[in-house]
Amino acid sequence: MIFKKKRYANIEPKEAVDIKKDLWVKCDRCGKLIYKKKWEENLKVCPYCGHYGRMSSYERISLIADSGSFKEMWPDMFSEDPLGFIGVKAYKEKLEEEMKKTGLKEAIVAGECKIGGIPCMLAVIDANFIMGSMGSVVGEKFTLAAERSMETKYPFICVSGGGGGARMYEGVISLMQMAKTSAAAGKLKQAGLLYLSVLTDPTMGGIAASFAFLGDIIIAEPGALIGFAGPRVIEQTIRQKLPPDFQRTEFLFEHGMIDIIAKRAELKETISKILRVLYT
Repeated sequence: MIFKKKRYANIEPKEAVDIKKDLWVKCDRCGKLIYKKKWEENLKVCPYCGHYGRMSSYERISLIADSGSFKEMWPDMFSEDPLGFIGVKAYKEKLEEEMKKTGLKEAIVAGECKIGGIPCMLAVIDANFIMGSMGSVVGEKFTLAAERSMETKYPFICVSGGGGGARMYEGVISLMQMAKTSAAAGKLKQAGLLYLSVLTDPTMGGIAASFAFLGDIIIAEPGALIGFAGPRVIEQTIRQKLPPDFQRTEFLFEHGMIDIIAKRAELKETISKILRVLYT
């Protein structure tokens, strides 16, 4: 019996799809690719699953402040290295890298602006700079902005745009900013001025434990992680499983910790309505 030798067609492997990273963004939640222009037009909210991406401080300012009205104050303030911190990477080296990467001097941008035509003080914390952690400059700029608000009688709006904890590189000087910023928020209240706090993902650690939760009105974006210690740390400590939405905006709203949940596209109008009621 004779068997004929089988012949197979020679198929060349297909070329790998070349995805240009500067044109596409991958959603952190659902993993789908989004055309970058569409992503930015949608204010960095995933059109497929509704996940909120992080915005830079200047993107936040552009979203909230009236066009062309923002005047930045204290732009050249930067952190020193009080401990001469040396770890895997020296603190000075870390700061230089962050400045080069973000174009910022620190994790906070503050200044005067108008929102809905009403003059305001606005401070925004940027998660892109050492996760928006609070060091001496973040505390100082927040305090200066609060003091400027008292001088001008302007309402004060602060956006915790990814606020992290106290910055370990500065030790107790960083921890001290919690008391310093809390005292500044207290003085705003004594002066009868509005302090409006906007919480975004994530607002955790020292920032959540100080000025972020001291606002007269607290607004949060949907789905933001907000709290002190993270859920994994809490679960390991209490040895219990937490609810799936624990420390998320909706959970905190239901338990009275947050006053308003505002979608990103509606944030400016929400703030403007509050200002119109109180300042016109």
